[in-house]
Formats: sequence, C-alpha cells, structure tokens
Amino acid sequence: MTAQRRKVLFLIPSLEGGGAERVFSMLLRHLDRSRFEPHLAVLQAEGAYLRDIPQDVVVHNLNISRVRYALPRVVRLVWKVRPRTLLSTLRHLNLALILAKPFLPRGTRLLVREAAIVSTVLREERTHPRLWAWLYRHLYGRADAVVCLSDSMVEDLVVNFSLPREKLVRIYNPVDIERVRQLGGVGENPYASAGPHLVAAGRLCRQKGFDVLLEAMPTVLKNLPGAQLAILGEGPLQSDLTEQAQRLGLNDKVRFLGFQQNPWPWLKHADLFVLPSRYEGLPNALLEALALGTPVVASDCPGGIREVQNCDGGIAVVPMEDPDALALAIITVGRRSGFSAGRETTDHRILSGSICNKLSVNIANSFELRYP
Repeated sequence: MTAQRRKVLFLIPSLEGGGAERVFSMLLRHLDRSRFEPHLAVLQAEGAYLRDIPQDVVVHNLNISRVRYALPRVVRLVWKVRPRTLLSTLRHLNLALILAKPFLPRGTRLLVREAAIVSTVLREERTHPRLWAWLYRHLYGRADAVVCLSDSMVEDLVVNFSLPREKLVRIYNPVDIERVRQLGGVGENPYASAGPHLVAAGRLCRQKGFDVLLEAMPTVLKNLPGAQLAILGEGPLQSDLTEQAQRLGLNDKVRFLGFQQNPWPWLKHADLFVLPSRYEGLPNALLEALALGTPVVASDCPGGIREVQNCDGGIAVVPMEDPDALALAIITVGRRSGFSAGRETTDHRILSGSICNKLSVNIANSFELRYP
C-alpha cells in the first residue's frame, strides 16, 4: 500500500533573483515526489527564478503587492490546500504568518526560515529596530520551528532574542553541485582578457559590501595591473557603486553585469571569488564557488563564514570593512596559488565531505523527522 504524499506549501514574496528565492526553487526541484506534494504560494508570480520551478509544482499566485494585505488570502489558501507543513522565508512574511497561525487548520506545522544574523540586521535597520526586536522575542517562538542557516544564527537567536533552542533547526543552504558544475561548463570562458579575473556576486546593497571591494581595487591593481573585477547582481546601490568605481578610476577595470540567469561560468572561470559582505546568513554564491573549485577570499562577517572555513581551510578570511586587508588577501592568494593551483585541492575537499557536500536538498525530510 502506497503511503499518501504529504503536502508542503512554500511561501515567498516573489521569485526575484535573490538567495532565498534560489534556495526555494532548488528545494522544489529536489523534493522527493514519492513522499511530498509541493505547492508554492507567491505574493506576485514574477521574477527570474519563476522559470526554474518544476511544472508539477502547483503555483498559487496571490496577486497582491504587500505582505500585510496578503494574510486573508494566505489563510484561505491554507484551508483550501490543507498542507501538513507550511514553510515561509523572509522576515515580514514569517512574522505575518506567525500572527495568523491561530487561524490555520489544526495540525498545520509552521516553519519559518531566517535568512541572516538577526541582531546584525536590526543594527542596520533604520525603521523601528526596537519594535522588530520585540517581535522576534515574542513571536518567533510561536512557530513550530525556525530554520537557521548556520550555528552562529542559532546562537544569535538564543542569546539575543531568548528563543528556545529546541525550536531552532540548523539546516545549511543546499547546493545542487551537479547542476552548478554542468551549467558552469556551458559555453566558452566569459572573460576575454588575460586577467587575473576577480568575481563577486550578490544584491547591490550595503549588506554585500561591494563598496569595500571597490576601495580595495586600486591597491590590488598596483600589485596585479592586469586584474579585472566582474560584479554580478542588481540592486538599489548600482548607481552609487558605478559612481564610486568612476571616482576611483576603475572604469575599465570593473564591470557591473547585472543579474545573470546562469552565473556559474563567471564563477567557474574566475581566478578568485571575493565576498566582502558586512553580514550574511550562509552565502549561496560562496558555496557555489567552492563547488566549482574557485579560490575564495571572504570577509569575517557575522554569519556562517567561519563554519564554511572550518570545513575548507583554503578560504582566506579577512577583517570586515577593511579594504587594505581585503586587498592584501587578494594579492597574497593570487601570488601563492597563481590564481589556479588551488582548484583541484578545493574541489577534492568538497567531494570528500566539506560543507558543500553536506548541504542536502532534503529539507522537508528533516522537518518530517523532527515533526512526524
């Protein structure tokens, strides 16, 4: 007798090109269809990752612009679909669903995924940070589980927001290694010049620290005159960063390439991946760079960077918001490895059990084990 499949409803505001959106699309591709029936609810059925959603996933377009207006439709949808598990991500939606939990069918498991180190995010928050902190302390514990992307995120929620440890589940972001490597090999090398070629990727916002990387580039170029930097991503600071690059005389050394549906050739063929962030959850692009064997320099920011380094000591970690230290690390790694010698070693570490290989795509299976 075949067991009935359990419905899992994923909720996310949209499928624009961000880390949470990429993770959800990956989970929906790999969820075990013999055990689970996946559904996806989005406030707006739009974005670059919409095309990655498998055809067998039922997509529910709530067709509404803001989270605060979406709750009645979400509640009605949950009563209609009757999922066993509800998984949401991103702060506003998580808190809204926790408030709506009493109105959901009895037995519905609400799981919320946190995307970054909350205390650091709130220090950057300009609108009502104390209110947000209060909401985390008093509401997040009402979820059946809070998915944290790193051990440091778990500790932050326990120590700074008094959340019960038993409610927190550490599940690293998944990496679809086979797909990353397959698509990384599509087409020719996107870099035309001799290089060395540096690449960074992420939303063009303050969190990602691209301004720090740009400040480091003049020093890098004094020592590595042929260096070129490609930045993948879109965001609100694009014009500011472009102006900064011009002010630093980097016009012909830095390219802003926007969102790339297939970013992996840029990571695969780069000589070095640089992550200059001010805070992170667990950066997908860094993990994918490791999966492709690309050397990495990363800032020692709040998040899972140290946990990744503990599994792959080849990552160079530098103080956060320090352009001089960042430049020195880029130059040092380049001179030590020749921008290529470390690739086979890093790749071997991944295959033999580094953090990338441990990141499974069975997130719902983990939830089922915790909440049978």
